[in-house]
Amino acid sequence: MSKKNEINNKMHTIPEPTLRRLPWYLSFVQLLKNEGHEHVSSTRIAQGVGVDSALVAKDLSYVQLQGRTRVGYETAALIEYLEEFLGFTKQHRAFLIGVGSLGSGLLADKGLRQFGLEVLAGFDVAEEIIGTEVAGIPVYHIDELASRIQAEEVQIAILTVPVLQAQLMTDRLVRAGIRALWNFTPFRIQTPPNVVVQNTSMYAHLALMFTRMKATQERLQEGRKV
Repeated sequence: MSKKNEINNKMHTIPEPTLRRLPWYLSFVQLLKNEGHEHVSSTRIAQGVGVDSALVAKDLSYVQLQGRTRVGYETAALIEYLEEFLGFTKQHRAFLIGVGSLGSGLLADKGLRQFGLEVLAGFDVAEEIIGTEVAGIPVYHIDELASRIQAEEVQIAILTVPVLQAQLMTDRLVRAGIRALWNFTPFRIQTPPNVVVQNTSMYAHLALMFTRMKATQERLQEGRKV
């Protein structure tokens, strides 16, 4: 079995929480490598990302990475394997839909390319930005979307449109051949089973942060009363 097929088979068996943590481990190990560390233990990774060391070891066991006793993992080998496993070594081409403040920020984010996502163009309906560029990336009218998806063979779309347009634009993208959607709107879009959706709601994370802050403050206040 080729390394690529081996990785694809493993992807189907790994729990989603593990897949969410693996990029944390990768980023931390990259930092250690830049500092000159040639080996890293699961305990050190756990300390760096704030999780239990047993969880790190379990997560890495899903991808069949084995560290050496009292030595740990080779940082270079761990980085190389995780980058390929997570799909960061292959460039995936995408279009961004909705070039507002959030969309413009994502177009200007050069870090996306380092993680395997190349945004080729943005699309909008606002006449003042159509025909311009954001960080060197062209912005086209939404009416050109379907033809450019076919011409560029793009399968991924980043959705940053107003919430009331989210489902309508999703349907349009699916009809045009898009197979994966990175949804930044707070609306939970509906797609056919063969279309991958990744929801990233900043508002949900903001609400989570606020409620945790409130709970922490209440615990502190209760402690002072004791």
